[in-house]
Amino acid sequence: MTQRKSNRRGFITGLGATAAAAGAGAITAHAQTPAGGHPPATRHATDDWMDALPNKHRMVVDGVTANGAGEAVLFASNLYAANKAAYQVGEGDLGIIVVMRHFATPFAFTDAMWAKYGKAMSAMLDFKDPKTKEAPTTNLFNSSAYGLTLPNLGNTIDALITRGTHFAVCDMAMHFAAGQLAQGGGGDATAIYKDFAANLVPNSHIVPAGVVAVNRAQERGYTLIYAG
Repeated sequence: MTQRKSNRRGFITGLGATAAAAGAGAITAHAQTPAGGHPPATRHATDDWMDALPNKHRMVVDGVTANGAGEAVLFASNLYAANKAAYQVGEGDLGIIVVMRHFATPFAFTDAMWAKYGKAMSAMLDFKDPKTKEAPTTNLFNSSAYGLTLPNLGNTIDALITRGTHFAVCDMAMHFAAGQLAQGGGGDATAIYKDFAANLVPNSHIVPAGVVAVNRAQERGYTLIYAG
């Protein structure tokens, strides 16, 4: 238990310590100032993928913890269902980004990564399979079989992808998680990071930091929903 808490504290500290490493994309200047008197935020080409999503309604769901990753899947699913039922707004009109950052980041990884690194990630996140009480060997938020025992309530990542959801995955958290796994005997940190980056769920975009993606999305017209 002491080691697990130490790993979690180290994860948080390490994210802050590596913040300066985040890169910046090319800058697009804006010449006009809006009527309110405040100059518009500078836009970076790195984030232009956000503009390619539908724009009738745009939301960014911010997943931060292991529990929050499941809630983010649920909340995004609810956005599709409620807009369809109450407003007759189809999936193709909604631009939804789910940010997986901090302790939510590993839930942007495919089942292959959970099969390979699940034990170490489970310890780092203090997250277990509620059925087996053991470390997961698959991405549980891509399963509909757990019902009320998980915060996604049976909604899945694959279903969101089919509807058009995109995922912003925190590069800083991936690097630090890879370092933590390497320190625990899981192999070389660089190799683990490359493994993570090559095995993200579809529609994923690696962003310099999850918090930056939340900021950039709001600057491009997305409203924010926080998921623990």
